[in-house]
Amino acid sequence: MDIPPNQTIYVNNLYEKLSKEELKKCLYAMFSQFGRIMDVVAMKTYRLRGQAWVVFTDTAAATNALRTMQGFPFFDKPIRITYAKGKSDAVAKVDGTYKPDKKQRAQKNAAAREAMLKRPSGNKSTASAGPGVAQAGGGGSGVANAPNKILFVQNLPENSNEAMLGMLFQQFPGFREVRMVEARPGIAFVEFENDMQSTTAMQGLQGFKITPANAMNITYAKQ
Repeated sequence: MDIPPNQTIYVNNLYEKLSKEELKKCLYAMFSQFGRIMDVVAMKTYRLRGQAWVVFTDTAAATNALRTMQGFPFFDKPIRITYAKGKSDAVAKVDGTYKPDKKQRAQKNAAAREAMLKRPSGNKSTASAGPGVAQAGGGGSGVANAPNKILFVQNLPENSNEAMLGMLFQQFPGFREVRMVEARPGIAFVEFENDMQSTTAMQGLQGFKITPANAMNITYAKQ
């Protein structure tokens, strides 16, 4: 029996060595070009690994994503996409039909308890915040370049091309173009209409892994 079109797609045959958060970030970056995403659900249990659900706000966006991305080579594995069999929790919460079962409540309580036990003390948290903020701001060492509309992207696979990077960055408003540097494989410049839009893209894709060994390092370009 065919599954009727709906706003949630089921994606499987996914690369299994990513963490749950990395996988969700990758899927969001891949699929947000087709429409607004309400939720990305991924599990790392043995039974559900290599699978995820992407929830759009409307069925048209989900259908476009399914048709366009069917067989897309994600970490060299062609992904398989179908419509989800049931209504997602995100959709149920919007239409008022969501009712968490006892097992879900227990899992959430256990996760919250584990997070509280692992929470570092206030002093440790404050001390570790500095380097992370500096690195995300575009340098990590030395003086960061002033915010501007052009991003400098490093640590790309040597076979990267403008089309591949364009697919990642064009999901963000104000995208203009990608310029590769032929003499230096592994780097590129990405231009937006203004510095606010380039900053949004930087925050959205900082650390995005194109391959397991290539996490993008994004800074502002020198002016």
